[in-house]
Amino acid sequence: MTSILRALLVTGAVSAGAASAFAAASNTPTQYQVDPALKTESVAQLRVRVSQACAITQGRLQSGVSEASLGRGCDCYAGRTMRSLSADELQAYRDTGLFNDTAREKALTALDACRLPRPQM
Repeated sequence: MTSILRALLVTGAVSAGAASAFAAASNTPTQYQVDPALKTESVAQLRVRVSQACAITQGRLQSGVSEASLGRGCDCYAGRTMRSLSADELQAYRDTGLFNDTAREKALTALDACRLPRPQM
């Protein structure tokens, strides 16, 4: 029972984080709450989060493509994006769960470099 609850919580957190972590999120959802874990996670853990959010979002954008098959492109995207962020941009992401304007531009550039479609804004 505990593992089921844990799986549901993780799934919910990843799903909720998908819209916020993905670079092209243009508006903050009205019920959005920042995950407190963002403040203490390592950059590597944040990269995994961004990659998972990418897979969810790209799975929705590219109908018929499974999230699992998007792993390579989303890992590329997450790695490029996280490496390109300045300390201030990374802190803004930790504080808000969203990429700020300058980080969003870097993330869009990473989408292009990794040959992933940009979400509609």
